[in-house]
Amino acid sequence: MPLRRLYKLYLSPYRKYTKQLKNLLGYTPGNLSLYRLAFRHKSVAQSIKKGVKNSNERLEFLGDAVLGSVVAEVLFKLYPYQDEGFLTELRSKMVSRVNLNQLARKLGLENLIEYDQRAVGSARQGSLLGDAFEALIGAVYLDKGYDFTKSFLISHIIKPHIDIHTLEQTETNFKSKLIEWCQRHGKDVLFEVVPNADGESAKLFTIQVTVDNEAMGQGKEFNKKTAEKLAAEKACVGLGI
Repeated sequence: MPLRRLYKLYLSPYRKYTKQLKNLLGYTPGNLSLYRLAFRHKSVAQSIKKGVKNSNERLEFLGDAVLGSVVAEVLFKLYPYQDEGFLTELRSKMVSRVNLNQLARKLGLENLIEYDQRAVGSARQGSLLGDAFEALIGAVYLDKGYDFTKSFLISHIIKPHIDIHTLEQTETNFKSKLIEWCQRHGKDVLFEVVPNADGESAKLFTIQVTVDNEAMGQGKEFNKKTAEKLAAEKACVGLGI
């Protein structure tokens, strides 16, 4: 066993945390600080520069992109005769916040996440697990590179924990769920197209959903209906629906 790995597992002050991650991931982390950051919610983070906090949000952004890329390739190869619409819909199901929350729970990530329960309302805690899962993928990518992350996702996450063919048959209409919930509770819900961020493709749709004039989530996709579903899903998670 290399000396550096030996030190991390048996001599480092973070040895218990390192062993916990090794049991979770199946390998010994290289840059431990990345993984600690992946599980740090903004409610317990410190400001570092220009209002940016040392939370897991940037890693979440990166992990979301890496996860989407790997899932897209897996589906592209698995369904050689399906069109773009089918692949987009199935990818959305695989990386949905509900599905990522379930995956994170299976992996036991709830035991690692740092957050302030007083600052994060119970209705808002629904996205903590999925956010941390994406941040973890971002940490793996920065620590080990894309090829390792791709292999890790396929062998440790997708194959053992996601039944793609069952998911294909599952109909999850978050937009309908949100609208029905708002109707039952006498709330106004609105889906609207908002400007894209600088540098994003003009063909990309950014949909924002508001409930009683409060922004509850955004969805971004090249298909407008899919973007609405993504926005609705975030709203459902935030509202605990």
